[in-house]
Amino acid sequence: MIKKILIANRGEIAVRIVRACAEMGIRSVAVYAEADRMALHVKRADEAHSIGDDPLAGYLNPRKLVNLAVETGCDALHPGYGFLSENAELADICAERGIKFIGPSAEVIRRMGDKTEARRSMIAAGVPCTPGTEGNVADIAEALREGDRIGYPVMLKATNGGGGRGIRRCNSRDELEQAYPRVISEATKAFGRAEVFLEKCIVNPKHIEAQILADSFGNTVHLFERDCSIQRRNQKLIEIAPSPQLTPEQRAYIGDLSVRAAKAVGYENAGTVEFLLAEDGELYFMEMNTRVQVEHTITEEITGIDIVREQIRIASGLELSVKQEDIIHRGYALQFRINAEDPKNNFLPSFGKITRYYAPGGPGVRTDTAIYTGYTIPPYYDSMCLKLVVWALTWEEALARGLRALDDMRVQGVKTTAAYYQEILRNPEFRSGQFNTSFVESHPELTEYSIKRNPSHLAIAIATAIAAHAGL
Repeated sequence: MIKKILIANRGEIAVRIVRACAEMGIRSVAVYAEADRMALHVKRADEAHSIGDDPLAGYLNPRKLVNLAVETGCDALHPGYGFLSENAELADICAERGIKFIGPSAEVIRRMGDKTEARRSMIAAGVPCTPGTEGNVADIAEALREGDRIGYPVMLKATNGGGGRGIRRCNSRDELEQAYPRVISEATKAFGRAEVFLEKCIVNPKHIEAQILADSFGNTVHLFERDCSIQRRNQKLIEIAPSPQLTPEQRAYIGDLSVRAAKAVGYENAGTVEFLLAEDGELYFMEMNTRVQVEHTITEEITGIDIVREQIRIASGLELSVKQEDIIHRGYALQFRINAEDPKNNFLPSFGKITRYYAPGGPGVRTDTAIYTGYTIPPYYDSMCLKLVVWALTWEEALARGLRALDDMRVQGVKTTAAYYQEILRNPEFRSGQFNTSFVESHPELTEYSIKRNPSHLAIAIATAIAAHAGL
């Protein structure tokens, strides 16, 4: 069994891994840039070590992180999500230095990280994929020819993209011609590679993903699906498990496809297979995420399976603790990504000091966060400051619990998206359980919620303004 883990990440996912380690009797080692010296994961881990003054460089230096793991006597490294979590070089260096990488092999990371290679692998495995180019396009001229062949609209995608970056919808030749140099530039800056490819754009799809777990003994299972259709600019906002939009037959089909996809590439550890469900009912493979997902929480809530614990067990060479026939789902869970952003100001980031933080509670409520009263949210990272998760037996009860929990929560000192999510939960279309990825864009009025709807919000705004004026 693994004895000591270096957590090559920060924020709430680092805290989440620290907690799993504590429950399993494993020592945890946190890393931090100077901007994170007072972060919660630093306070909660058994050890914490600085990785330099630069707020990003240390988290993105695979050799430095692995060297630190060796120096601190760790026998494993957990990459969390983001940063280097899907970096094959990190997995390679871990293998070179005798450190267990808690994730799939470097070969699988490379194969699935290359979107064109992932498409080839899925087509060979009989997993349906969207029509598109066979490989990368060489230049704008080829992109335009392929766009004409596939038919507009098309999606121009960075081959090594992820997290909603390096992707543009192009409705015409003119739009493709304008988008091409921008995506090339974004891909080069964000992923270090300029390769792009084209896919047919599935208009107004549902975004459905399946959680899988696979061990080194050939056991692969799915933990049912999540609905991630509520998103803005390809960034997920609210995730739901299981999807209220699927039939039992669709659910079984997606689960089986996901297991087939994982087995086809020799997958090991936790991963996610993502699909687009078209309006005509056709399902298309989109990508495979070779890491733990931000939204793994809601799968844990409906199945009772600790995904991070399973990750560590698999990396330790143990079999999965469950068989497919033992896995059931119960009720509905929703996760709200509480971002430090101002929805009324085009979701402008709102970094700064948390003057007051009150976590919601009660039955079926979970919060995963790294913030606390007095903590200053640094401006260098993703704006998500809190994950609020609610669970209930029925869809209607889950919606009611979500409204109540969002109302209970108090984050003062910065603006957040909490009240915006309340407006979504009140929306009849969302409440009907029938929505797709166009929901946010087609409901701009939801950002115009009134502070008068909840008097307590007005009181908070006044108190925050008074505190700011007094220099508190």
